[in-house]
Amino acid sequence: MDATITLISVFAIFIPALMLPGPDFVAVVRSSMTRGAKAGLQTTIGVSAGLGLYATLSLLGLSTLLVEYQWLTWTVRVLGGCYLIYLGMKLIRARPKADDFALTSDEITSKQRGNPVLFGFLVTMTNPKAIVLFASVFATAVTAETPVWLMVLMIGLVILSALVWYTIISLFMSSAPVMKRFAHAQHWIERVAGVCFIAIGGRILADARNPVSP
Repeated sequence: MDATITLISVFAIFIPALMLPGPDFVAVVRSSMTRGAKAGLQTTIGVSAGLGLYATLSLLGLSTLLVEYQWLTWTVRVLGGCYLIYLGMKLIRARPKADDFALTSDEITSKQRGNPVLFGFLVTMTNPKAIVLFASVFATAVTAETPVWLMVLMIGLVILSALVWYTIISLFMSSAPVMKRFAHAQHWIERVAGVCFIAIGGRILADARNPVSP
């Protein structure tokens, strides 16, 4: 298959899928609105790294493993769904401190714990939908004749696309007008993000019995 046709066919599916709200989107928005632009951009780096790793694994034969070992697919989905639900419960149960509302966004970022890069990476790596996407689209677009340079280019474009899209989201959500408007609603933003994670995790668990169809 011609390299240009391969890239168009793959990214015509990947780009819309990237832009649809999901765990990665929620993670970037949550970090940006509650911890500022720096944390949002760091979460973006983590998410992009996770997507790049999935693209690499899929091109190395992840789809073959998922098709041959259905129990592995089921395990990954269940663990990913459980992690998102756990993360959601943590966000919902988090208690705001009395003096948090008086802090600036930079002070909030310095006071809150957790590595935003690792947070974004883990959210992406425990998202079974990403596994299905890459296994069904990327891996099946590659044959034994596909040159190495094209596979490297595809991985690079995955990372670049994610960095550009989520950077835009992060900068918008952490902009001064948005931060000012939601300055006193940070705890509720955490709760909404938690509910989203639980809903997504629950949906993943409900779909866990469905086989992957690359």
